[in-house]
This record gives sequence, C-alpha cells and structure tokens, in this order.
Amino acid sequence: MAFSLSSKITLSNGVLMPAIQLGVYLTSGRETENAVKHALGAGYRGIDSAQMYHNERDVGRAVLRFLEAEKTKPDGLTRKDIFFTSKLASNVSYDATRRSIKQSIRASGLEYIDLFLIHSPYGGAKKRLECWRALEDALAENEIRAAGVSNYGVKHLQELLASEPTVQPVVNQIEVHPFNTRTAITSFCQQNGIVVEAYAPLARAYRFGHATIVSLAQKYGCTPAQLMVRWSTQHGYVPLPKSINRERIIANAQIEGFAIGEEDMQVLDGLDEYLVTDWDPVDAP
Repeated sequence: MAFSLSSKITLSNGVLMPAIQLGVYLTSGRETENAVKHALGAGYRGIDSAQMYHNERDVGRAVLRFLEAEKTKPDGLTRKDIFFTSKLASNVSYDATRRSIKQSIRASGLEYIDLFLIHSPYGGAKKRLECWRALEDALAENEIRAAGVSNYGVKHLQELLASEPTVQPVVNQIEVHPFNTRTAITSFCQQNGIVVEAYAPLARAYRFGHATIVSLAQKYGCTPAQLMVRWSTQHGYVPLPKSINRERIIANAQIEGFAIGEEDMQVLDGLDEYLVTDWDPVDAP
C-alpha cells in the first residue's frame, strides 16, 4: 500500500486522520512555530501536541498563520484540513478535565481539538474513568472531534472498555518502533478497533547506526528514519516523527517510493529489545 502525507486513516467514529503527523514534544516558542510551519509547507496535515508540552499556543499560532496565507489561494486549505491533537496533563477529576480541554482550545486558538487524549493512566482507575467521562462530554459539546488515550497498557484498555463507555477510545498513542514493538498492546488495540499512534517512531535516532537498520536502509535506498516510519505505516500505525530541521521534517515523510518486504518486516520486528526512550507508564496501577 502506498503511503504519503496525503494518506488518511479512518478512525472507528468515522473521523479521518492523517496517516503521518508531526510530533512537537520537547519544542517550544519559535522553534515549535518554525517546525509546524515547515511541516505544513511540506504537506503534513496533522500536528501532535499536549498540555504537558506547553506549546499548544505555539502550534496554534503557526497553524493560523498558515491558514491565513491559504485564504489567498483559489482552493486554499481551511481549519477542517488540519488535524490538531492535544492531551490531558494529569488525571485529576471530571471538572478539572473539562476545564483543561476548554483551556487547550483557548490556548491553541483553533476553535476545537480534533483528537484529545488522556496522556497517561496515572492516578488510578477511578480518576481514569472520571476523566474519560469528561472526554465523552467534550465530544458531545463539539469541543473535540475524537477521544482516545495514550500510554495505556492492555489492562487499562480492558478497564475502560469494561466500563461500557458511551464513546469508545479511537486511539492509543504509545512509544512503538522496531526496538520496542509492544506486541501485546498493539495486538489488543487492533483487535478492538483502536488505532495505534507511534510516538518516538525513530527511537530518537538511538539505533540509526544499528547494523540491520543500516543494511536495510541501503537495500531500500532510504534513510534509517524513512525505514522506521515506513515500518510503522505498514503495521497500520500512525507515526509521529519529530524534528525541528526543515530538511529532516520533509525527508521523514518521503516513504512513498518503496515498500518493505514481508521477510524484512519480520527482521525489523525481531529487533525488539524493549527500548524505552522516555517514560513508560503502561504498567501503572
């Protein structure tokens, strides 16, 4: 299957989501704005932010400037063409979640949030389910278009689904790449119609020099980053490659010219070493 920046995935609630998006973790201010500007100019249509990143305002500012320039074009893009994601900073209560969603909308200036996620399962079952109820109500009020979770392990997903929510989670965003395949979680998600979003899909470049990555990148005439992004898309995941460099932002998504063979996909799957590049809340009580 061909993948490009124009590719979309249909979420279980019918919302279309870009199949490759820009991650903006650990960026701020002008750095964030420039990264988003470069990404939108290159054809990215999805930006993944979070309350904890403290850059929702920067992302929104860059998106609005881009859309302002689009107004001068005959078929210029509008707000509905940009997919903006944010995430709940902490699981405190129903009321706190409702307030924080409204604050994220105000901070971004984008009128609504396309996808809003519970950022982690921390806080215990009662708070997780209370916060989920707040996301359901935000969806009913059209503050968000889709609701999901992040860093949820299988037990957290089972807990949520067993609570018989009025809205099913459409996404679970987790760290996943060939060196941390998270097979149990990804399999559960795919069996239950939950799209896996892959953050740190490049493993923060920690394994770009790995012999297998180097060899397969040479075989397919691509960069290590392109190989790993392609691996994600071929598994049905939505990768969120992060960069602040214009050339790398453009290059990371240029994966339409090749497809990884089935045997080589299995070789890449076999690189799993449970490499965690940041935090790992999937076993939180």
